[in-house]
Amino acid sequence: MEQILAFFKGKLPAAADFGIHIIISLVAWFIGKRIIKAVLKFLKKSFERSRMEDGVAAFLLSIIKFALYFVLLILICQFLGLETSSVIALLGSAGLAVGLALQGSLANFAGGVLILVMKPFMVGDYIIVGGMEGTVLSIDIIYTKLQMVDNKTVIMPNGKLADSDIINVTRQDKRRIDIEVGVDYSENIQKVKRVLDTIIQNQSEILRDEPVDIVVGQLGSSSVDMVVHVWVKKEDYWNVRWELLEKIKETFDQEGIVIPFNQLDVTLKKRCD
Repeated sequence: MEQILAFFKGKLPAAADFGIHIIISLVAWFIGKRIIKAVLKFLKKSFERSRMEDGVAAFLLSIIKFALYFVLLILICQFLGLETSSVIALLGSAGLAVGLALQGSLANFAGGVLILVMKPFMVGDYIIVGGMEGTVLSIDIIYTKLQMVDNKTVIMPNGKLADSDIINVTRQDKRRIDIEVGVDYSENIQKVKRVLDTIIQNQSEILRDEPVDIVVGQLGSSSVDMVVHVWVKKEDYWNVRWELLEKIKETFDQEGIVIPFNQLDVTLKKRCD
């Protein structure tokens, strides 16, 4: 480009020289547009191969497209001899002001991008976060919606989600049920273990190829705390847990196994005047 200008420099009047600058700038603009389109096309295919979320891919492509066109425009303005430093400073000041005004929204936006890119959970997963738990209904760029077990819908800001500890309950295809039940110190521990094992063997949904634990968890202040660990498919977790608790109580009653509980004795004394 400079060689072309050097060739015509001094041979044409200033107006013609500026016209050549305009023509070369237009050519550079159209060539730059083609290069930008090729870059965006390549990036789009790369995002598709990486199975990136559509929302994240579209957002990143928009940002990259804006940045590339901005750089191309600045280069052309500089070539034409236009002052660009004041424009860049003005845009920077405006961006800072907008960023300060929208701190919360930008934090949620950034959190949404992180969630969509890192995928700590997906739509349909059951998660526990910040004392709330439920099934993920949707993941938007600003908010995530959870459906709780009682059919309430919770809308959580993505900024808070990205900064919290997230427990993804259903990411794996199976879950372990942990049950703790206390028995009286007078009970025969081996008998209690046999009763618990019989209950487990009669539960068809329990996975037989996974380990089963029936152990003494701890010696409490008023009971021997038995711990039971079994594995089930994630969709059977709650039904099996509830059935096991019910069967344990019924079977312990039938076998005469005492489950201790706290009792309060109140003694009333009659005052004689």
